Amino acid sequence: MKDTAAGKREEGSVRRREFLGIAGAGLASLSPVLRHASRFPLPVSRIPKVGLQLYTVRGLLKTDFEGTLTKVARIGYQEVEMTDFFGHPPAEVRKLLDRLGLSAVSMHFDYAKLPAGLDQMIADAHTMGMQYVTFAWIPEELRKDVDGWKRVGENLTRTGEKCRAAGLQLAYHNHSYEFKPLQGQLPYDVLLASSDPKLVEAEMDLYWITDGGRDPLAYFAQYPGRFTQVHAKDMAPGPGPDHTMVDVGKGIIDWKKIFAHSAQAGIKHYYVEHDDPPHPLSDIQISYEYLKNLEF
Repeated sequence: MKDTAAGKREEGSVRRREFLGIAGAGLASLSPVLRHASRFPLPVSRIPKVGLQLYTVRGLLKTDFEGTLTKVARIGYQEVEMTDFFGHPPAEVRKLLDRLGLSAVSMHFDYAKLPAGLDQMIADAHTMGMQYVTFAWIPEELRKDVDGWKRVGENLTRTGEKCRAAGLQLAYHNHSYEFKPLQGQLPYDVLLASSDPKLVEAEMDLYWITDGGRDPLAYFAQYPGRFTQVHAKDMAPGPGPDHTMVDVGKGIIDWKKIFAHSAQAGIKHYYVEHDDPPHPLSDIQISYEYLKNLEF
């Protein structure tokens, strides 16, 4: 019995040594592959289409509408967001954009014209082939207190329901006044909480939220998927409250960090904007090139 048991122990020891030898040889053969794979960077993301908020070149559009849009398209922009038709019938504007390969995704409409003007807004959006009806400014008399902001949120929800029935999505664009405390609350928080997230999406202006001293990533985490459009304009270093706007990539905003959370935020459309660019065409070229090549 002793001899048999000893033999089994010796046989098991041999098998273990053989297994370890095979496993070691396998790992050794894999190590060059693993070392080679480590040389490749992790996959990166880029902005699929860089858009332009046409407010940036409004002065040029007033004097040379077709020529300015032609130059915008030549730079490489594929999407635009409008604020005005500059006296041109929407149907003619649509034909021009189609010819230039530009898509008008959204337009900033006038909140003060609600509710009477909504039907015309919807009709213009349909003519232009837009996806969004966006509001970017609330009259001051409507935002003096928290209850006023709640009423704005409720009105946007009602308006958003009508837009949804017409096959469009309503969105709200912020400035910095939404981030100044009012009666112990932030108006932006009140607005988002008092409106239906499915009917009222958010177009976050990343300059203005930074100017307001708030973190966009905190809102992305709190309201995932709600920020389907963003405005990209940069901020020069220096003390507030009147920060200077600069071309995207020339300021202090960490675009790589912000856009690394694009999926969480729900971002689908990225628009370059500058309220008062010194050299509009060269400035939008600089911003376009930066965002087109940005990896995150």
